[in-house]
Amino acid sequence: MRLSQFLEAEREAIIKDAIAYARSIKALEVMSDESLRNHLPHLLQSIALDLRTPQTRQESIDKSHDLAPQQAEVTSAQSHGLLRARLGLSIEQLVAEYRALRSSILRLWMDKNPPDRSTLEDTTRFNEAIDQAVAESVQFFSQERERWREIFLGVLGHDLRGPLNSIHLTAEMMRRTASAPAEQTALISKAVKRATKLLDTLLAYNRARFGAAMELQCEWANLGRACAEELELLRAAHPGVEIKLFEAGDLNANVDPSRVREALANLVSNAVVHGERSMPIVVRVEAQESEVEVSVENAGHIPADEFEALFEPLRQRENLSRKSRPNNLGLGLFIARQIARAHGGDTVGTCVKGVVRFTVSLPRVVKRSP
Repeated sequence: MRLSQFLEAEREAIIKDAIAYARSIKALEVMSDESLRNHLPHLLQSIALDLRTPQTRQESIDKSHDLAPQQAEVTSAQSHGLLRARLGLSIEQLVAEYRALRSSILRLWMDKNPPDRSTLEDTTRFNEAIDQAVAESVQFFSQERERWREIFLGVLGHDLRGPLNSIHLTAEMMRRTASAPAEQTALISKAVKRATKLLDTLLAYNRARFGAAMELQCEWANLGRACAEELELLRAAHPGVEIKLFEAGDLNANVDPSRVREALANLVSNAVVHGERSMPIVVRVEAQESEVEVSVENAGHIPADEFEALFEPLRQRENLSRKSRPNNLGLGLFIARQIARAHGGDTVGTCVKGVVRFTVSLPRVVKRSP
């Protein structure tokens, strides 16, 4: 019996075996059989149809290189990936489902059909079809996960405005009634204003992910002075951490000082979380010939091949520090880089002799891409 015929004749046995495996995945253990088998009959039908469709050697090569013609309608595999993303599965669990399905089908087929001249051809075509289904599922799975990440960031930025406004009004009332020292209420007000600007930026990034460019409000500013003001707030927020500032050269530049302060705050916060508490964090603001560099140094170690991954949004190193909070969004380095690139500069990371350094390079005059 050819494999395409077997998939149709033994469909229920194959689906039963696939559902039994799905039950071993925690995210799926409480789902009904109907939900678990949702797209499997259509998926098996699609694979059977593919096996019966004549295919040239070049068409096989094109398919392996992801050059096959795109289907106009959403496939069963794409719908399956979308559903699994909405159920909260990991991409590893999604792929494991396909791995188990592949193994189950081949095992059941071989048990009932001794190998013959067509076995190799059917097995090769079947593996191609499964690989194509995995690729389609992973594509839609990833797109759905990314969509919900963007929604989450948008909701976070929107909903935090209410609590911040309450803190601001409380601090203002305390200042007017002199129920707290003026220095403390002034510091609270400054912190609230900075947090509000950060939320505005978060929403701007959220829009940027959908194609809108980041807005800058550039003016001539002394970056040494701007960074010193930001460090004043950061020292108050981290009283047990020593933060040193070194300035050198002409630090005037036509930039968005609020954005630069935000980039600095993210880099320092990152150093607080992942650096050694016993060692100081060193901030350097240094003038170069045509740009100004703002760098943050802390004791630690990061392999050179891991730096680029750290700049991806919502990504963190697997071996996080014990001080790292599990609910940290992993956006700080991504934001710092986006700010630099919006100015026409960049943010990079290095690690030399136990010192981790992230540097924001800013041209003295913004050179934004058209």
